[in-house]
Amino acid sequence: MRSPLATRLAEIIFAGAIGFFGVLHFMHVDLMSGMIPDHMPGDGTVWIYITGGGLIAAALAIIINKLKTPACYLLAIMLLIFVFTLHLQPALEGNPGSLLKDTALAMAAIIIGNRSSK
Repeated sequence: MRSPLATRLAEIIFAGAIGFFGVLHFMHVDLMSGMIPDHMPGDGTVWIYITGGGLIAAALAIIINKLKTPACYLLAIMLLIFVFTLHLQPALEGNPGSLLKDTALAMAAIIIGNRSSK
């Protein structure tokens, strides 16, 4: 038996985690900007602010249930960009944790986006 309440609660908890990751981007800009590859244009801090804002925006869209599908798809795309630009090399060197985490979060975002009618 499906429980819409449990599903909605799971979405809100997921959004809370995503939003928290976004807040961490703003709280630890200097630490995170060192993770930006050298081939990326511009200053690393700009990318941290952009991605942090994207994470928070996606979380808000899920929580308020407005524009949830496009927000979830954009979140999934952003997370998969992280996978291929930031996490692939460490995974190939034996540290797959971040690659697996962001891949799983991207797939969850797609599932949440697909079940939305908004």
